[in-house]
Amino acid sequence: MYCMDLTGKVAIVTGGAQGIGKAIVEAFIDCGASVAVIDRTEQESPNERLLYVKADVANSDQVEETVQMIRNHFGRLDILVNNAGISSMDYAVNIQEKDWDRVMDVNAKGVYLCSQSVAKVLIEQGEGGKIINISSQAGKNGYRLMGSYVASKHAVLGLTKVMALELAKDQINVNAVCPGIVETDMKRTERVIGGELRGLDAEAIKDEDYSQVPLGRTATPQDIANVVIFLASTYSDYMTGQGINVTGGMTMN
Repeated sequence: MYCMDLTGKVAIVTGGAQGIGKAIVEAFIDCGASVAVIDRTEQESPNERLLYVKADVANSDQVEETVQMIRNHFGRLDILVNNAGISSMDYAVNIQEKDWDRVMDVNAKGVYLCSQSVAKVLIEQGEGGKIINISSQAGKNGYRLMGSYVASKHAVLGLTKVMALELAKDQINVNAVCPGIVETDMKRTERVIGGELRGLDAEAIKDEDYSQVPLGRTATPQDIANVVIFLASTYSDYMTGQGINVTGGMTMN
């Protein structure tokens, strides 16, 4: 249970049906917030504090309609967590245009569209707010087979800095979280695909992952959610434009 009280706050979490996003949603609920989850999968909303909405974050019309619907449903907005993300793996010389476009659409364009729409609401409300983007240590480094993903996460960090500057006058904090290797279904799939491309099995890739982390373990989704909650709380009110590493020491810049 968190000591950071977010009772009365309304948060939107994109891609919140599984993995890191699901852990973030559960953390917000534990802290007393109401949460709207925007995801590609359709789910039933279990109670009055948790609303699931099916939408594509890369579709501007759907984003605008969904954000307004969520605001009307809860009466206000306070926090946006841009978590929705996908990956596609291949060597840079072999990346297919359609794969590049889809990764950039979800990971970068989706952050831009959702942030733009929510920021307008926060400005209109006039009470400040928090925008938290889930980037990656891939937004600060290069990783083989991850050209489109790395490019998209660098874009997220760039947009974070620009919006932090532009929205500071409105007391809207914009920060990013940069996870390292997180044990999710997406990561397990990447180990299989990456292993095939490199002529290794998934276990060898997993061992390689662990060997790169100074703290000796990979992250859980909860590790990432902990930092998101901090950034959503009043404890981070004097922080903006930051890309915070949660990598077990893998990335230190």
